[in-house]
Amino acid sequence: MERFITQDNLQRFAAGLAEKKNVLAPVASGGTTTFRRLRPGMQLDFSRMAVISPKDATFPRNETLLTVQHYPEESGKRMELQEHLPEGEMVVIGCRPCGTRGKLVFDPVYETQAIKDPYYIRRRDGATFITLACARPETTCFCHSVGSGPADEEGSDILLTAVEGGFVAKAVTEKGEQLLGDSLFEDAGAKAEEAAASNASARKLMGEAHDFSSAAEKLLKRFDDMDFWQTQSDKCISCGACTYMCPTCYCFNITDDEAGLVSRRLRTWDNCMSHTFTLEGSGHNPRSTKAHRLKNRMGHKFSYYPDLHGGQIACCGCGRCIKQCPAGVDIRQVVMAAQEYPDER
Repeated sequence: MERFITQDNLQRFAAGLAEKKNVLAPVASGGTTTFRRLRPGMQLDFSRMAVISPKDATFPRNETLLTVQHYPEESGKRMELQEHLPEGEMVVIGCRPCGTRGKLVFDPVYETQAIKDPYYIRRRDGATFITLACARPETTCFCHSVGSGPADEEGSDILLTAVEGGFVAKAVTEKGEQLLGDSLFEDAGAKAEEAAASNASARKLMGEAHDFSSAAEKLLKRFDDMDFWQTQSDKCISCGACTYMCPTCYCFNITDDEAGLVSRRLRTWDNCMSHTFTLEGSGHNPRSTKAHRLKNRMGHKFSYYPDLHGGQIACCGCGRCIKQCPAGVDIRQVVMAAQEYPDER
């Protein structure tokens, strides 16, 4: 099903959804575009890709897993524990296709026969993704090299494509079809052909995709070559911006926070490029240098994860880690360097 909606009506549609559900949308703020909870008066900003992906919709940067109520000993009561499972529905509007692919990397980790993360699963099942196809990819984009594309529908419920006067909306799932039944949408007509041409043009602008198929094997061959990794990590300052910007990074930390007689167990995003990420209580650190940490990050995304999950690369090619890196580290160049490195050395 394909429908058309004007830009003004899309704003009205989003505002209407926000009255009933949590809506996460790109909003301009302080010279950048970030995903924020849509409030009255906020305007959607589709002019550029948001700095951080909409990962918060399914994997919040900070969430309370449970609280414990303690009682004074003289009260005779025992402590009470309350689990805080997510409730309500979330609609994400205006994320790019690469942003929605993050949950495709999460699924094989957080929902298996042996492990089911109820917090992630509830949020994922309660989220609807209305994505926006990229009309002009940026120089840092390489989604087409990791099995995706500027108009990839996988992971989306509705795919929007910008055309003259508004957007063509294509329903990808049943949830998407239900939303397109809103009276603000109209018949797409010839606009559907315009959208198809725009998507084809965007893919052409990306040029030829790089072949990462040998990356898993080549990275393993470079595993013990610390001279190689030292060279690749020379520019890195271990700030962790790459991990926080990434739609597919899923590492977390668990901490307990106490305030009087109430304590909370929190889950927060963690950063594998940090020195303390693998620091053990004994003081030993198996990844003591940034070279070791960069090796693990690249290996996980392009070698270890694909080996465990049917060849799927744990990178969506959004380029956020490249664009936002203050030191200019380029994940593509690092992996390509491993692919091109002579095996004889």
